[in-house]
Amino acid sequence: MNLIENLKWRYAVKAYSNIKVAEEKVDQILEAINLSASSCGLQSYRVFVVSNPEIQNKLGADSFNGQIRSCSHLLVFAAFTDMTSTYIDDYIAMTENQRGLDAGALSGFRNGLHSYFGAIDTEQKALWATKQAYIALGTALIAAAELKVDATPIEGFSTSVIDEVLGLKEKGLHSAVILALGYRDSEKDYMAAMKKVRLPVKEMVTKIY
Repeated sequence: MNLIENLKWRYAVKAYSNIKVAEEKVDQILEAINLSASSCGLQSYRVFVVSNPEIQNKLGADSFNGQIRSCSHLLVFAAFTDMTSTYIDDYIAMTENQRGLDAGALSGFRNGLHSYFGAIDTEQKALWATKQAYIALGTALIAAAELKVDATPIEGFSTSVIDEVLGLKEKGLHSAVILALGYRDSEKDYMAAMKKVRLPVKEMVTKIY
């Protein structure tokens, strides 16, 4: 199965070469992200693609992860800070339109979303949105492996720096997690030749019938 072999091939790259990833491949990864599982389909995050070295250097300030500065493309997953009634209404209207439904056909679903998000505070909404961004991150990692594009998921960054440089607060967003894309430098990356280590599947998985 190619998927399993590609996942065995991937690892969190520590050193990137200066080879750029073709935009076609980046776009395929982005499309996979767009198709990722999302609670209620709300897609409560946005993705910023940075391939400008000057901006990457700014985003990598105060971070020990050099991949932020050296990768070909950096994907910033920015989660919603709030889930507004307006966003829900617009999403429902878009869904009805794309599915060829009459306006108001999904009013029950819409009202349920209003009820749920109206009952939790902003901090809970932001945490929920952040978890959704991580689901998309997983999809991006798998898509990159399928395309034989190296990737490094990164949490070690300054949220305040990234939020400021990309103006996320003004957009109602906050940086959740980032993903470096590129091609491994096998000579400089001490992990490149190392065997992938994982627990045996039988130890990790419990099947209950």
